[in-house]
Amino acid sequence: MKYRLMDILACPECKHFPLNLIVIEREEYERKLDIKKPFCELYCSYLGKKIEELKEEAPCDECIRYEIVTGVIYCPNCGRWYPIIKSIPRMLPDKHRRKKEDISFLEKYKDRLPREIVYEGKPYNLSER
Repeated sequence: MKYRLMDILACPECKHFPLNLIVIEREEYERKLDIKKPFCELYCSYLGKKIEELKEEAPCDECIRYEIVTGVIYCPNCGRWYPIIKSIPRMLPDKHRRKKEDISFLEKYKDRLPREIVYEGKPYNLSER
């Protein structure tokens, strides 16, 4: 998943924007950016700031080099979290989520994720077991 995808994603349940990104693993690639900066229109998830809040030029040349392999997209409004597995964000509504897979993901990465996701996140968390 590219960082710039966060510029257009909203929570499937409550429609909140912007969402928070927690990167667990990423890969670097050699790429060059041939368009006008900033690449993102509303939100730079690489810096975790709205474009209007940037005081310096957006680091698009650096951001474009990375692919997020494993991580979590988190909605600070409703507390829902969505795993990124093998570079694919799994942004499904609650009724389509698989509890066993979500719990397994949390177990595997609990030491690298914020407590609010691991023990309080929706729709599933480790305090519910």
